[in-house]
Amino acid sequence: MTLRRRGEKATISIQEHMAIDVCPGPIRPIKQISDYFPRFPRGLPPDAGPRAAAPPDAPARPAAATAGRRSPSDGARDDDEDVDQLFGAYGASPGPGPVPSPGRPPAKPPEEEPDADGYESDDCTALGTLDFSLLYDQENNALHCTITKAKGLKPMDHNGLADPYVKLHLLPGASKANKLRTKTLRNTLNPTWNETLTYYGITDEDMIRKTLRISVCDEDKFRHNEFIGETRVPLKKLKPNHTKTFSICLEKQLPVDKTEDKSLEERGRILVSLKYSSQKQGLLVGIVRCAHLAAMDANGYSDPYVKTYLKPDVDKKSKHKTAVKKKTLNPEFNEEFCYEIKHGDLAKKTLEITVWDYDIGKSNDFIGGVVLGINAKGERLKHWFDCLKNKDKRIERWHTLTNELPGAALSD
Repeated sequence: MTLRRRGEKATISIQEHMAIDVCPGPIRPIKQISDYFPRFPRGLPPDAGPRAAAPPDAPARPAAATAGRRSPSDGARDDDEDVDQLFGAYGASPGPGPVPSPGRPPAKPPEEEPDADGYESDDCTALGTLDFSLLYDQENNALHCTITKAKGLKPMDHNGLADPYVKLHLLPGASKANKLRTKTLRNTLNPTWNETLTYYGITDEDMIRKTLRISVCDEDKFRHNEFIGETRVPLKKLKPNHTKTFSICLEKQLPVDKTEDKSLEERGRILVSLKYSSQKQGLLVGIVRCAHLAAMDANGYSDPYVKTYLKPDVDKKSKHKTAVKKKTLNPEFNEEFCYEIKHGDLAKKTLEITVWDYDIGKSNDFIGGVVLGINAKGERLKHWFDCLKNKDKRIERWHTLTNELPGAALSD
């Protein structure tokens, strides 16, 4: 203890100053700010009033007697105790509850309900939420993804807003071959798109092994677009022909497992229609569209077109070719070719369909192909026989492109 003379001011070291409360009263350690403002996920409980309620069995103190013995230090202490009672009563160590009566069973504690808005984590609060719905159209082999809205997105620009858009990928798979995206909405953290994006050529096998990755990004005109958050939905969670709605918190970017990415070997898929027309006495071959084609150009895209042959072709007149679609991996052709042939001769024929990438000034690149006929297997053979059995009926099927075709077809 340090002695001081009368009239001399008391000196307090910086260590003593930091260790005591600046309020009048006895020297006590300073409370942390978290003691006064603990985090409640849904705000204060409804029964928390301005002052904590006294226990029912506590004796009431006369107000006059209490007021006569108050001092300034007691007032500061009572204020702190009020705050402690208000917040500490709902902290980690709650007080004892009411004693149940003998004839009544003890009341169960209320179950914690999930937050309706989905704000259950710091990442969710910081990145935002996304509302969307998914529908697998099994008959048409299509996956419809409706992006509804997002709310509470993380600000990405200097003005405290963002220019958000949503992009979709099917995993595993090549990114550009199956990438879809919405339009960009400017200067908003709560965008509403109401936009439907559709994947074609989705099979039941895809629904079992693939996952849909949904990313929200911020578009920048003068820099690279910035990632905000993402979510992933295994397609096996969807029931065919049933729309499922989601409201999910966005997460930080997750790594893509390349080791199991076997679908990168696929060359793409093609939707073909077959019909034998009794009126035209010929086979009508429709090239409807392709999906998820392999990228052959340096820009990550292709300029695809399709060729068809009906073999054996003695006169070499069976070649047909579609128009070229520029810079796309999911072209839509909707073109139909007619081969004049007797129905009885189709059993001896083979239909070869090849997809190519058009290049100026050099030979075109082979993307992939498929063969339908009596020597085919699986779905390709079934498609051919269904056409022969059902005259004047148009039958559409998706087929996976491969890089193995007869040598004659590999030259353009």
